[in-house]
Amino acid sequence: MKVHNFNAGPSVLPKEVVRKSAQSVINFNGSGLSLLEISHRSIDFLEIIEKAACLVKRIMNLNDDYAILFLQGGATLQFSMVPYNLMNQEAGYLDTGFWAHNAIKEAKKFGKVRVLFSGKSKNYTYISKNYYIPCNIDYFHCTSNNTIIGTQMKIFPKTSIPMVCDMSSDIFSRKLDFCQFSLIYASAQKNVSSAGMTIVIIKKEILGKLRKNIPSYMDYKIHIQNNSILNTPNVFSIYTSLLTLEWIENQGGLSILEKENQYKAKLLYDEIDQNNLFENKIHKENRSNMNVSFFLKNKNLEKEFNKMWTKENIVGLDGHRYLGGYRASIYNALPLESVQFLIEIMKAFEKKFS
Repeated sequence: MKVHNFNAGPSVLPKEVVRKSAQSVINFNGSGLSLLEISHRSIDFLEIIEKAACLVKRIMNLNDDYAILFLQGGATLQFSMVPYNLMNQEAGYLDTGFWAHNAIKEAKKFGKVRVLFSGKSKNYTYISKNYYIPCNIDYFHCTSNNTIIGTQMKIFPKTSIPMVCDMSSDIFSRKLDFCQFSLIYASAQKNVSSAGMTIVIIKKEILGKLRKNIPSYMDYKIHIQNNSILNTPNVFSIYTSLLTLEWIENQGGLSILEKENQYKAKLLYDEIDQNNLFENKIHKENRSNMNVSFFLKNKNLEKEFNKMWTKENIVGLDGHRYLGGYRASIYNALPLESVQFLIEIMKAFEKKFS
């Protein structure tokens, strides 16, 4: 039975990653042990984490000025870790959606937050390019892709201020100049791995400039010194991320994945725009290539549409509980076939009820 998985996270993984990680749970590297049983300080695991870090740098074209961390606590913990390590007095934030808003809320506990742009008054349906980044703030924080509403930053500002970016839902989905960022963090359960691990990519020179005592677990420098194993890490998720990173390289890297993602997104947005029953509320220049939100113009038809797509083994199409409607998350590993199948269902629904 073919299942078309549009879940926003945890979400679809490449089939070979699922197969290899499943095999590792039974017998890892012919050791007779499950991956779930090996020591996080064993040679086997140290090789996994080293290879994964090297692959992150290679795929993103980063040098050794950057450290790669595999932490826990999701992006939510990073909302506090970032200001704990980088905020002296004031930071600038873009308020572009639910998670960006939560990051701002946490940062306010550590100092002054200057909101440089907020899309809240227009329900976060667009992201302005017309905002000013002061030169006297400690860092600038943005969210590259807003999973719930379905917006995405297509370009990033030029600034001398350290730029921090939450890339949880579009990391490894497109080619960027990643050297423009001083810190990137991303929860893994969308384009990287299974749930339970967060990648943090950090330019080491921005650390250690604040005169304050930081609890050990909240201190990036201590995690770097301990090679991400200050405490027992999520061994399974880190191994799965290694497999996914290898898969990304085997696909041809970010430039190839970007073209595929753009094509999948265009097909789906074109159908939404031309279908008489559906609509997308996001400004076209800000539409996400990862999370496509859409709504029925007539809400009375929702029950019938839900019945149709669930019957056809489509899962995860419900919109976020705060927004409603529908959301198709079309991450790297979602095959083109699934997008085409959803489009056929939408066409059939239009034919039946238009």
